[in-house]
Amino acid sequence: MLTITPELAIDERAITLDFVRASGPGGQNVNKVSSAVQLRFDVRAAGLPGDVRARFVRLVGSRLTKDGVLVIEAQRFRSQERNRQDAHDRLVELLRQAAVRPKKRIKTRPGKAAKQRRLDAKRRRSDVKGGRGRVRDRD
Repeated sequence: MLTITPELAIDERAITLDFVRASGPGGQNVNKVSSAVQLRFDVRAAGLPGDVRARFVRLVGSRLTKDGVLVIEAQRFRSQERNRQDAHDRLVELLRQAAVRPKKRIKTRPGKAAKQRRLDAKRRRSDVKGGRGRVRDRD
């Protein structure tokens, strides 16, 4: 089990790593070494609690495949080990964000003085705009 938070742990079998050749600059090293990492995280096999899973799916959005697998590609670094750590860290950060329960909003109403200030401001603004019309001669 991989510990994400003290209350949340995931099954390591839900994570698979594939090593592929990275694109971009790097000379011959790019053509010889499979340093880029594709981390695949199966959300259904991870054993996440229902509320955390729902927040996670909403958080990753379109990065989730139809099969419920998140694919994280890491090729920022030249070494395979650093890319593996980068992909792992990004997954853990997403899971930590999903584990945080959103605070429930407590509905509040504006006070009497706030309502009065708002109406006074609207009245002043109306007077300013009302004074911008054409000036007519009173003959």
